[in-house]
Amino acid sequence: MSIIIEKFTLKVFNKKNVVGTIGHFIDVTDKINTIVACSSIKKGLANISVSAATASLITVENEPGIAIDLPRLLDTIVPVNRVYQHDNMWHEGNAFAHLKSALLGTNITVPIVSGEIELTNWQRIVLIDFDNKPRIRQIVVGISF
Repeated sequence: MSIIIEKFTLKVFNKKNVVGTIGHFIDVTDKINTIVACSSIKKGLANISVSAATASLITVENEPGIAIDLPRLLDTIVPVNRVYQHDNMWHEGNAFAHLKSALLGTNITVPIVSGEIELTNWQRIVLIDFDNKPRIRQIVVGISF
């Protein structure tokens, strides 16, 4: 049996964007598309990450019902008023935010086709900030092509 290994070069374009998180659901799709357009990359993958331990990035239909239903579901799984060891140690009262972020994750990868991120008609990229006070969040977009 022989194994053929092809050499290839992975090219990467990186860009950062800062978002103030007043409110919990923030649609960042247009910001991401602007970054992709500025890269002039027509085909590849966009890895989008929020540099935070108490926020998440997801793709979802961004409409008022989901903005109510998803937090309600997460509050059932990770209630705000439960006693958490993280809070006992750091006294910030935001352990629930760390746990929700861990459940949903802090990054997503989406394809780039014809110079734009490839999403369905209703799908949007949404930053969800779970923390108990407003924050400034940094979104990092890395494009591999």
